[in-house]
Amino acid sequence: MAGDPFAVRREYPVVSSTSGDGASDGGARHRLRGWLLAGLTDIAKRQPGPYAEPESAHHGRPWWRVMCLTGLDYFSTLGYQPGIAALAAGLLSPLATVVLVVVTLVGALPVYRRVAEESPHGQGSIAMLERLLTFWKGKLFVLTLLGFAATDFLITITLSAADATAHLVENPHLTSALHGHEVAVTLILVGLLGAVFLKGFTEAIGIAVVLVAAYLLLNAVVVAVGLWHLGTAPHAIPDWSQALVAERGSPLVMIGVALVIFPKLALGLSGFETGVAVMPHIEGKPGDTPERPAGRIQGARKLLTTAAVIMSIFLITSSFITTLLIPQREFEPGGEANGRALAYLAHEYLGSAFGSVYDASTIAILWFAGASAMAGLLNLMPRYLPRYGMAPHWARAVRPMVLVFIAVAFLVTWLFKADVDAQGGAYATGVLVLITSAAIAVTIAARRARQRGWTIGFGVIAVIFLYTTGVNVIERPDGVKIGACFIAGILAVSLLSRVARAFELRVTSVTFDPLAERFIRDTAHRRIRFIANKPERRDLAEYREKQHQIRADNDIPPEDDIIFVEVTVADPSEFESELQVCGEVVHGRYRVLTLQSATIPNALAALLLWVRDATGQRPHIYFEWTEGHPLAHFLRFFLFGQGEVAPVTREVLREAEPDRGRRPHVHVG
Repeated sequence: MAGDPFAVRREYPVVSSTSGDGASDGGARHRLRGWLLAGLTDIAKRQPGPYAEPESAHHGRPWWRVMCLTGLDYFSTLGYQPGIAALAAGLLSPLATVVLVVVTLVGALPVYRRVAEESPHGQGSIAMLERLLTFWKGKLFVLTLLGFAATDFLITITLSAADATAHLVENPHLTSALHGHEVAVTLILVGLLGAVFLKGFTEAIGIAVVLVAAYLLLNAVVVAVGLWHLGTAPHAIPDWSQALVAERGSPLVMIGVALVIFPKLALGLSGFETGVAVMPHIEGKPGDTPERPAGRIQGARKLLTTAAVIMSIFLITSSFITTLLIPQREFEPGGEANGRALAYLAHEYLGSAFGSVYDASTIAILWFAGASAMAGLLNLMPRYLPRYGMAPHWARAVRPMVLVFIAVAFLVTWLFKADVDAQGGAYATGVLVLITSAAIAVTIAARRARQRGWTIGFGVIAVIFLYTTGVNVIERPDGVKIGACFIAGILAVSLLSRVARAFELRVTSVTFDPLAERFIRDTAHRRIRFIANKPERRDLAEYREKQHQIRADNDIPPEDDIIFVEVTVADPSEFESELQVCGEVVHGRYRVLTLQSATIPNALAALLLWVRDATGQRPHIYFEWTEGHPLAHFLRFFLFGQGEVAPVTREVLREAEPDRGRRPHVHVG
């Protein structure tokens, strides 16, 4: 072999890549596979593993442009939030919305500003909580949170598309043609969104800026006209206040009722998790590092604050004008303002032409709101599932994941018959669970940092969101049921995938220390023999008896060198790992290679392949049979990384090296 074989850090791929052209195969199936896997993007390459690439600390777009990507989800809720508030609170809607704004600015905003600091690579609060729990309980907890995140983002796609359909159907020019075809129209909108991503579109920022700017401008016009009408109608505000007093009584009762009603308005908090998920798109500063991108964190904080302030202003003003200017009956199901309160005012006070333009803008941003949700899903899921071994190889490619998400969105749309109100409970549940988990995560982070004031403040916020989530679950249990379906689906698919991939070579790289390299160099010109040893007492008798037993069972000549290999299982719930091989001389005579890994068989297989590639020889490894039932040993291997080591090591080698003539030797006696 040319050069020094030990100077190169060996890497073993755990995911396969296929070229996108498929020309060598010529078949339609191979071309389709190539096209699907050509969707591998930076989203996948940022994940841990052999294909991970260093992330540029200052690559991205200005924070205000990325804010528009977040705004596709956040600002688009103006299309239905005033109507939801009016249905939930009636005349008390403006006051209930003020409570929502206070919770937004004093609660959710500080929480997510801290999340942006603690998790600047788009993992969100899930990554913060992941650090608190280890082993399988941590993985199951993360998968549960991913289920709620999937609920949030996928229902964002379906609910926004359904509301875009409602605006289409309720438009005076289209009602007769589209009424009764809501499900079909919504499916078309969801399909178009999927087509955009399948074409290779991975960043919606440019289109988002145009859509968000136009939508906010049109809403500003509608709000200004609404406030002008209230200002020129001298009896509007006094009549509303008198009716409110007659209905609710004292101001204290109004505040109390508003606090009780507030959880029903939780959809107005939908943009924060998306804001953190798109953080990798924010450009940093030249001095940023991948470990500490201070410029990106600062940009994310500006994004979150600006979006929250803009949304708060629109929430209060839109709730005020819609409550006072629209008859209450129009908010009811079947009413002209149901799910489209501001559009109703646009048609009522600015004419059919402006109203149609407003409808077109609302439809576009509601439809494209799914783009920010899809970007969040494509950023979030590949960061966890492939790393846990709980997703197929293609889960790192964008296009297959888009197809999966769109298929689920089709199913949700069909089950809910494209009904906006029916999906509101699931959407609110997903949003509130994620915000609550974020509040708990930053509370724990502040406590660990010994920041007493922030710990108390975040603790109070966490209690508020726990209350809000609890009330929402009690009043709309369908949201938890839908979230449970997503969680059950993710758990089932993840565990099945983990079982199917149990015998993969899951070591991403192998690195030797100088003494370990020296052991291999010394034996490279002879037959290389390893003994797999389970370290127990590690006294002289253990190594002497083990060596004697292996030599006797396998007729190894006394003059042949033998190196012991000992693997310690670190976290068996991890799927991929980097292997650090350390050399050690025990009791002055026995050479030992020590390793730490998630599983013993995979570590041994990776070691053998590395030695083969470095020396050009096929090494031998010797085992003793393990006593016990094979099924029990497989479960031990699956859950704890141990079990029947010898046959599993051989199976991992067989899958990693199909050529028997190049495969390392495995002996069991």
